[in-house]
Amino acid sequence: MATVSKLAKFGLQHVAKGIGRLAPEIMESGSGSYVTMKGGRRMLDFTCGIGVTNLGHCHPKVTKAAQAQVGTLVHGQINIAFQEPYLRLVEQLVPLMPDKSLDTFFFWNSGSEAVEAAVKLARHATRKQNIIVMQGSYHGRTFGAMSMTRSKTIYGENYGPLMPGVFSVPFPYCAQCSVAQHSSGKFHYDNCCMDPVRQLELLLKQETAPSDTAAIFIEPVLGEGGYVPPPKEYLAKVREICDKNNILLVADEVQCGYGRTGKMFAVEHWGVRPDILVMAKGIANGFPLSAIASRKELMDTQKPGSMGGTYAGNAVSCAAGVAVAEAFREEKILDNVNARGQELKQTLLDLKSNPATGKIIHDVRGLGLMLALECKPGPGFASKIQSKCMERDLLVLTTSIYDTLRLIPPLNISKEDMARGCAIIREAVEEVAAGADPVETGTQGQALE
Repeated sequence: MATVSKLAKFGLQHVAKGIGRLAPEIMESGSGSYVTMKGGRRMLDFTCGIGVTNLGHCHPKVTKAAQAQVGTLVHGQINIAFQEPYLRLVEQLVPLMPDKSLDTFFFWNSGSEAVEAAVKLARHATRKQNIIVMQGSYHGRTFGAMSMTRSKTIYGENYGPLMPGVFSVPFPYCAQCSVAQHSSGKFHYDNCCMDPVRQLELLLKQETAPSDTAAIFIEPVLGEGGYVPPPKEYLAKVREICDKNNILLVADEVQCGYGRTGKMFAVEHWGVRPDILVMAKGIANGFPLSAIASRKELMDTQKPGSMGGTYAGNAVSCAAGVAVAEAFREEKILDNVNARGQELKQTLLDLKSNPATGKIIHDVRGLGLMLALECKPGPGFASKIQSKCMERDLLVLTTSIYDTLRLIPPLNISKEDMARGCAIIREAVEEVAAGADPVETGTQGQALE
């Protein structure tokens, strides 16, 4: 680990302690799949700022668009008048939606804000209060979103009372399912017991009546809870329950959306229509921007003035968002996600199948370039692997209450950089499996998001 600089020491003294931090480094610049720290250390970035700079750092097209917009109009406040980048971004998004019913948009700044915008819309449109979320879900840290987050207790610990009307049910996390573990191999990811569906049905009978339930919020691929894709029939069954009970289905695709899983939005893997789609992170490749999309009949129930925000749909962020959408098409980003994702996943599967390294690996899972390596219970293997990767100048993150390494490299990463990253991960896992005990990272596997 590099020596803490004078400026970093200043940061440790004066920046809020509540922010988790991987390392006491100072990022000075970023280009493509790499970041350079103050002092010159250049690191391959398999974090993308937690799934944000999905086209790599300072993508030329996005940078050019933002620079041009800064010289034209920075703050075109949306409650005063339309501004062109906002409308041009809507034009780009409409054909990308996973269902043609999602034709009306509201932009905000962060994922948490977009989640709360979805809560407002769901409650207002249905005239019902209660919200159902998944155990293991992460929806944000602002007060309402924090009240819905179930990935770790740290996010809500000692901040109560939290927002009322939030109920939770199990997500089909097959690698940790007690039914599957006691089924003598009968139940597993490819043959799910579907107990989470039964638990959802029970919840609607025992705790929150359908007549009181506005929406079910779900990450189509569980994010901070462990990068867990659901088995193939699960989302369709949730959709059926929503339709039967007049409940809205809200897909929180803040982390798993915008190409991360190999499709533009993760729900496309299962062909399920959400009533509200939440997106953020990669939508503008690092510029603060989030959005919800829904059908016009729902959005039009809200009175003018009930939605808005000082910086909502900032012109520079929207201009960057337009450039991102264009780059996806021009550079065939989804093709690269699927090709590089296969290479990375095969590396992880090879490590699991090798007795020397597989002895510390519990599960390998994920879609596209949203992949996880879950370790077996022990002395914090994932955080040790993370440390070994960082020693070799590769940035990676851990996640979940279970001991899990998550991998979210740029969607346009080159074959050569992917090969380098795979080699580093392989070496790190081999060393930890052999007994290496490195100094753990600043977060020690604790909460980032």
